[in-house]
Amino acid sequence: MTLSCFIIDDEPLALRLIESYVAKTPFLELKGKFSSAVAAVESVRQTPPDIIFLDIQMAELNGMEFARLVPEKTRIIFTTAFEKYALESYKVNALEYLLKPFSYIDFLTAANKASQWFQLNTKVVEVGKSAVDYIFVKADYRLIQIELKKILYIEGLKDYLKIYLEGENQPIVSHITMKSMEEMLPDKQFMRVHRSFIVQNDMIKVIDHNRIVFGKTRIPISDSYKTIFQQFLDKQMLM
Repeated sequence: MTLSCFIIDDEPLALRLIESYVAKTPFLELKGKFSSAVAAVESVRQTPPDIIFLDIQMAELNGMEFARLVPEKTRIIFTTAFEKYALESYKVNALEYLLKPFSYIDFLTAANKASQWFQLNTKVVEVGKSAVDYIFVKADYRLIQIELKKILYIEGLKDYLKIYLEGENQPIVSHITMKSMEEMLPDKQFMRVHRSFIVQNDMIKVIDHNRIVFGKTRIPISDSYKTIFQQFLDKQMLM
């Protein structure tokens, strides 16, 4: 699987070094290199790459600010001399955080992680999305495999979400948007019923006063999704 990438770094030596690392990595294809985040904005919008190797401390627009502007499908690998942004990086679709100076082995390890992430997640967008048994999400600085059949419901909370699983007391928390999660899930198996909730169809057992009941949790069905939900019910109800 070939991954397209951009390099954004305002240090010429770092830019050339990362470019050389990309050149000798067979599954990476360099599509653009930029000496500032501002210079890269338009290119990222027009032809978003799979990966951006991104410095953080840059003038005008820093890497952390820029990362919030990239499209959903693009993933970030930060390349920086500053450790203090490591925790924040996982809120902006970052797959890895490389501290300068880093070796080619460090770079290759990060690139391989990105390759694995894309291979695992592209399975989700197969035609019909019917053969998918699991997804991988990032949580606690790890990629965690989740069996789809165990998901009860998913709750979106601003810039992260909670995945509630059957038989588990605590949800899995991941910094991913509801839109991205909705695109990953098979649409015949899961249904969005509210701006903040996605439920698994087969896990719906009780509906009370226009709310789906999961134990002590009652999930509202918003007006925007009532028609879709009613169509689902009509197919399941015995008349």
